[in-house]
Amino acid sequence: MFDVKLNNGYKMPIVGLGTFRSKPQDAYSAVKTALENGYTHIDTAAIYGNEDAVGNAIRDSKISREKLFITTKVWNSDQGYDKTIKAFNLSLKKLGLEYVDLYLIHWFKGYEEALDTYKALEYLYKEGKIKAIGVCNFSIHHLQYLLDKTEIKPMVNQVETHIYLQNHFLQEFCINNGIQLEAYAPLMSAHIKELLENETMIKIAKKYKKSIAQIAIKWLSERNIVVIPKSITPSRIIQNIDIFDFSLDEDDMTSIRKLNQGKKFFPEFDNIDF
Repeated sequence: MFDVKLNNGYKMPIVGLGTFRSKPQDAYSAVKTALENGYTHIDTAAIYGNEDAVGNAIRDSKISREKLFITTKVWNSDQGYDKTIKAFNLSLKKLGLEYVDLYLIHWFKGYEEALDTYKALEYLYKEGKIKAIGVCNFSIHHLQYLLDKTEIKPMVNQVETHIYLQNHFLQEFCINNGIQLEAYAPLMSAHIKELLENETMIKIAKKYKKSIAQIAIKWLSERNIVVIPKSITPSRIIQNIDIFDFSLDEDDMTSIRKLNQGKKFFPEFDNIDF
């Protein structure tokens, strides 16, 4: 497994398992399968309602804690300094862990709220309860606000990223400011059929004798973007991490870049009502 190094020197595996919309029993089985097949990076969130199940799977895996990278997130209704600390402690209890590797603000809910919430993350980071801190669903102007107002730079920005929404400008900003970009919905979530039917992706997958999903994940990792494909199907979980025995050539990287449409499947960051 290849790691990226965050701006504080902490290492983050470039491929992980996402658990968005996974029911507790499905999340347990998926995490257990993942950990048995080479994954060390698991992504969950308070709002997913499966932190208990993820924690149980981690314990049952018998893998030593220091070998794992566990992410969770503070939900919108829990933002604010005091509420964030309370929410974090509840997540930690549900996961059954002494610390998490990465804690993220799940969505941007306004500048003042983001700043108060982030200051709570800074406090928890200094206390050693979090190894790295960051955000989800933040655009350049949101990130710049935090960079201007906070003591500790965000280490990660997790956003929707896939062949139709490639985020080249956002990634450039993140690179220039020492922020690691992380991709959720790398297989286009509920729109995966569009990915699987894309002629360019079909052609490239045949060339490398890999699945289209593997090509989509590899293309992101080749851009040094952390990827968290979600699946509850054992064969797909295993397949999604089997991407380290080949590289995409420059022509194929360029061909996939040409597929960019700026097409977003999840809400715009500045216009959420939840």
